[in-house]
Amino acid sequence: MHLFNVFGKPMSVIKENDQWHLYIESDTSIRRRVYDVVIPSELEENQLASYLDDIFHEWASEKFPSVFKIN
Repeated sequence: MHLFNVFGKPMSVIKENDQWHLYIESDTSIRRRVYDVVIPSELEENQLASYLDDIFHEWASEKFPSVFKIN
């Protein structure tokens, strides 16, 4: 599992059966799958933050200007 801060929102990316799955994490440890974002399976782990930044760039703010890996 790869955990990211996506412009202030905790999200995780997990590879299952050679496909990346995106989840929104909560403060109560509840994980909710994001079905409307498809992460290409050929994307490498080191490309995930950049991809999430491209997809969710409209969430950027002065307080949260970028996506970064938490773990």
